[in-house]
Amino acid sequence: MITKELIAPKSIVVVGGSDDIHKPGGATLKNLLDTHYSGELYVVNPKCDTAQGVKSYRDIEQLPSVDCAILAIPAKMCLATVETLCNKKTCKAIIILSAGFKEDSKEGAEWERKITEVCNSTNTALIGPNCVGVMTQQYIGAFIQPVPKINPLGATLISGSGATIVFILEAAMQLGLHFSQVFSVGNCAQIGVEDALEYMDENYVHGKSSPVIMLYIESMNNPAKLARHAKSLIAKGARIAAIKAGYSEAGSRAASSHTGALASPDKAVNALFRKTGIVRCYSRTELVTVAAAMMYPEPDGRKVAIVTHAGGPAVMQTDVLSSNGIEIPRLSGPKAEELLKKLYIGSSTANPIDFLATGTAEQLGYILDACENDFDVDAITIIFGNPGLSTVYDVYDLISDKIKTCRKPIYPVLPSVVNAHDEIKAFHDKGGISFPDEVALGSAIVKIMNRPKPIDDCTLPPVDKKMIREVIDSNPNGYLAPDQVQLLLDAAGINRSKEYVVSELGEALEAAKEIKYPVVMKVVGPIHKSDVGGVSLNISDDATLSSEFYRMMRIKDATGVLLQPMLSGTEVFVGAKREEKFGHLILCGLGGIYVEALHDISSSLSPVSKVEADEMIRGLRAIKLLEGIRGKEGVNLVLFNEVIRRVSALCAAAPEIFEMDINPLLGNSKSITAVDARIRIEKSDPSRQ
Repeated sequence: MITKELIAPKSIVVVGGSDDIHKPGGATLKNLLDTHYSGELYVVNPKCDTAQGVKSYRDIEQLPSVDCAILAIPAKMCLATVETLCNKKTCKAIIILSAGFKEDSKEGAEWERKITEVCNSTNTALIGPNCVGVMTQQYIGAFIQPVPKINPLGATLISGSGATIVFILEAAMQLGLHFSQVFSVGNCAQIGVEDALEYMDENYVHGKSSPVIMLYIESMNNPAKLARHAKSLIAKGARIAAIKAGYSEAGSRAASSHTGALASPDKAVNALFRKTGIVRCYSRTELVTVAAAMMYPEPDGRKVAIVTHAGGPAVMQTDVLSSNGIEIPRLSGPKAEELLKKLYIGSSTANPIDFLATGTAEQLGYILDACENDFDVDAITIIFGNPGLSTVYDVYDLISDKIKTCRKPIYPVLPSVVNAHDEIKAFHDKGGISFPDEVALGSAIVKIMNRPKPIDDCTLPPVDKKMIREVIDSNPNGYLAPDQVQLLLDAAGINRSKEYVVSELGEALEAAKEIKYPVVMKVVGPIHKSDVGGVSLNISDDATLSSEFYRMMRIKDATGVLLQPMLSGTEVFVGAKREEKFGHLILCGLGGIYVEALHDISSSLSPVSKVEADEMIRGLRAIKLLEGIRGKEGVNLVLFNEVIRRVSALCAAAPEIFEMDINPLLGNSKSITAVDARIRIEKSDPSRQ
């Protein structure tokens, strides 16, 4: 819970504050003083009567009532201090900078648990422990340097890592970013990233609240909560960029199904971010660059004009933009010719608009006016450095003015961080945000423009929920028998091939007559049939069927043989995997042996909408093959889309499904048919969905 006392306390005590500004308590106290905190300020330190000129109480019992307490004392002392603050001093906000809690030992974890209980029972907000503090427009309750400029319309940064927050702020300040709020949530004992996002959502007012939110996340405790509030914030007009660290699959658990092997928690993170409209970043530099670009108005379209006085950087930026679907339209015609006459000989207005190293501020003004009024572009980037021959204050002043008056966003690349250091600082002091690298900016623009819009309509197809529950409730954990799988597919409305499971040769021969040759035979029992020689195709007579039946029944773990008609079509697959805390991850791709061989997989979190299912299909590298190529019949993509959504609906009705594969599905232009399927249920902890 985030209380008003955490955001705007009328009084603050630094427990452990001192004259030593090289320690967290002293550094925090100094920041509060240097930024002119206007409320009552106290210190508790048993070794002094004043600290940096602030009255210090030697015993916390002597302290008057206080809104917010910042603790910079040994972990073992924090519990008793919190109990006194919450129960006797009416404190409603606690920030614990101290380390030594659950990240350190079992004893520390117990202290943390008890502190959280005290705060919860007294409706007190708890940030940390093991954090660097909080910054709001009312106070700087953190021990870090440098302290960014605080601006109501600056970005908000929420981080689960203390040290990382310092590095992010340092990088952001180099671009000229200001901040509205900074939350370092540390161990997230009570308030985590999701809770801070919830607070922002509940208090967001477009045009008055922080327009850009930056997240650094190491663990997601409540993905559904994060998704709900991120989606709500974005719908209200905010934009969100996030790092989710720890994305490698080196520690992923073993799985027995194709889907389980291909799914991962990180794929679930990607799916959640796509579903909500969060832009995912993978480094501090990328995060701050994307956030800085988001501080500019979003372009109305995808056409960009690149203005430069240096050809090489413009070419590199053109490459990254155009290769990712952003248009760099060629500019021509009378207006372009008119502009060219105002530039030095040798300039070009084709786009990139190159007005040479000798170009002037006046000429840049002509170019920007033309881009604003005459050319069909939606955004403008300017690349203007300084070789060190003269100052460029006039150019940067003009850029600053044009950014404020132009209807189209102007992104300035000011690469001369040494030669034009003073000019860039002056640009930032006027509120400007700039970028030192044209390719990094281009990549950020690509991420922003190409991010999917949040999905609102996730209505799933109807399924027979009663039948699904009967099957799930009547079966134990583990892989379901083929007949039970068939019942679930039928209940979900997924078309499947006619099939029989037999354990006697006579039954097999009768089934073949019913199905009609040619048939497919598959061993029942072993999980991976192909690996043990348990699949035979195109069986067209009784003799071959008999021989294959006896061979398959001798395979280890075989309990029977499944017979199906021999169908033709392109092999695709749809699967699902329950990911802890996230729910079901739905996957699709080419089927058969290509699933693991090519790893051409798309995924989305359930529930999957029509739009998302279409994005999954069209995001496959094999989409041309599925559409049909060189006379080869393609797959009915409308039906493929429906199967994806019906698997999502099945998982919604049966959260106990832990893993499932429908592989292959045979698709052609008229139908798509499930040929083989496996479903594993796990009832032990369905709350993980």
